Amino acid sequence: MKPSSLLLLFIMSFLINGCAQKVTVKALEPAEISAASKTKNIAVTKFYPDYVNLTDKVEAAISQQSIDGTPYFTVINRSDFNKVIKEQKLQNSGVVDESTAVEVGGILGAQAIISGSVDQPTLSDDKYYEERTKCRGKGEARQCWKIKVSCLTRTISLTAQIRMIDVKTSTIISGDNVRRQRRWSRCADDSRTIPSKQAGAQNLANSIANHFAYRLTPHYQYMSVTLLEDPDIEYTDLQERLLENALLYIEQSRYDKGEQLLSRLIESTDAQSYVALYDLGVIYEARGDFTEAQHYYNAADKLTIEPVEEINLAVNRIVRLITNEKTAQAQMAQ
Repeated sequence: MKPSSLLLLFIMSFLINGCAQKVTVKALEPAEISAASKTKNIAVTKFYPDYVNLTDKVEAAISQQSIDGTPYFTVINRSDFNKVIKEQKLQNSGVVDESTAVEVGGILGAQAIISGSVDQPTLSDDKYYEERTKCRGKGEARQCWKIKVSCLTRTISLTAQIRMIDVKTSTIISGDNVRRQRRWSRCADDSRTIPSKQAGAQNLANSIANHFAYRLTPHYQYMSVTLLEDPDIEYTDLQERLLENALLYIEQSRYDKGEQLLSRLIESTDAQSYVALYDLGVIYEARGDFTEAQHYYNAADKLTIEPVEEINLAVNRIVRLITNEKTAQAQMAQ
């Protein structure tokens, strides 16, 4: 085959696959830090030192974690925390140590205490030049020349230490040394701006806080699953219409109608079409019924003689989704 023909075949294949109909699947994933997800009542103590107000950012990020619109954590008010310290006369300096924090957390009903510290942000500026072309005039009188424009790349870094301690056992649930770094660039002839060290560090602190809170919480993952659109066996005209119309209903999120048509197609083909079985599995997966989806994916897989990528992915994916959902539900039930 000529190189040009190979290229044309590749482009056609890309366009066909790129236009394949897909369905969005919503799956519950467990928290990365499983022990942390089981501590629903949390107190965040003042980080020391804290150059970027990370304490409040972590507290806010944890407060905002929710599942199906319901807050996942209860964050104990820091003013209540400080009030107990004052009443119990537990603080001898401006810093609350971890043992004191754990003691106060127990009094307030906290299951976990979060504390930490933040290093001073660092900044590094690197200057360089970029070449530009300038022109003047028109037609034969047009003249062009090269100029150099000064540019700057600014790198800002922030490092924080965050610890989460179980109040009941005084053991460390999580201890992270987190570093974030970001680069900004601009040249003298463009409108971009470069943040100050403090502004850039605030940006990085938000990233650290949000990522930390995300790791504590079960969450939903969204993915696209490809449908099979072409018959795998010889269909009658009616069976072809059943598949085509089922796909049209699925595209419009009419999964109920799509299920009816695919069920008729499966019955009329004596359950010998892996395309119909697989597509019905996709409907159940999109509904969140992973056990039923697994049934149809396995049935489709048994009919394949050669590997079908979509079915292979589905068989492996659904096992992971079922396992992760069970783990996440167990975390939420604590």
